Amino acid sequence: MNFTAKQIADLLQGEIVGDPNKEVTTLAKIEKGCEGALSFLANPKYEPYIYTTASSVCIVNKSFSPSKELPDSLTLIKVDDAYSCFAKLLELYDSMLIEEPRIDQPSFIDESASIGKDVYIGHFVSIGKNVEIGDNVRIYPNVSIGNNVKINDGTTLYSGVTIYRDCIIGKKCTIHAGAVIGADGFGFAPDKNGKFQRIPQIGNVILENNVDIGANSTIDRATMGSTIIKEGTKIDNLVQIGHNVEIGKDTAIAAQVGVAGSTTIGNNVMIGGQAGFAGHIKVGNRVMVAAQSGVGNNVKDNTTIMGSPAFDSNDYKKSFVGFRRLPMILKRLQELESKIKKLIKE
Repeated sequence: MNFTAKQIADLLQGEIVGDPNKEVTTLAKIEKGCEGALSFLANPKYEPYIYTTASSVCIVNKSFSPSKELPDSLTLIKVDDAYSCFAKLLELYDSMLIEEPRIDQPSFIDESASIGKDVYIGHFVSIGKNVEIGDNVRIYPNVSIGNNVKINDGTTLYSGVTIYRDCIIGKKCTIHAGAVIGADGFGFAPDKNGKFQRIPQIGNVILENNVDIGANSTIDRATMGSTIIKEGTKIDNLVQIGHNVEIGKDTAIAAQVGVAGSTTIGNNVMIGGQAGFAGHIKVGNRVMVAAQSGVGNNVKDNTTIMGSPAFDSNDYKKSFVGFRRLPMILKRLQELESKIKKLIKE
């Protein structure tokens, strides 16, 4: 990366305040800037750092007006929205790091597999029978892709991803290292002797377009039919999604969440870390679930819940106030009991 302030301003349609020829070679947080770094300021909380930063160029909102003198070495680029513009640059920088199309050796590709245009396949990748790989797909080393899997255009699979047979991965999905898509659902039934017998899991997993799956997350295949993650949903690291679960569009799930089998989660749901969901329940659209909540029942649309068991967040907060007062309440009860005993003796 080697750009001048003018080149960046032209890309972002921004206004330069300072030296248009100032060069940047890296990106940095404003509080950890260095010479040759490009930073941004969007949150007023970080404004004090702009007066001491060592960064060479900083992207700011057009509304920014310095309250004191800026470093002489700093050039500003003023834009309508500093945060979104910096995100655009991050995306550009990330695209520069993409592996060039090629197939590294050794890799193991069944002769019946179909490979699209401009695909990168890293060392020790295994691709099974009748697999379909779309255009511009990136498959990093040590990925295993089972038979009859379909991976659509522009998807990236990072190192160590495993995709079991028959699964379908949409366009422009990102699956991070160590994730497992399509392992058996947790299906066992006890026989007359109390021994657990495995129930074959013959379904698959479908990820629709623009789905992100975090590192070491697991999405189980359906017993029958499909486990479905719908378009635009983002799943963090270390998340477990059970068999026959359906998650709606543009839902965000933070790390260490567990969703038991056959549960349905709606669109635009936000789920905090370590929340747990019982099986066979329905969570509505635009629901917000606080971290570490235990969700055991159906949840209506537009609801915010917290606690374990989880219920309406406003009721939970009122209940928690009472819970925190329990030691004082117990002390007062003990005092009242003591007074009552004295009255009885008298």
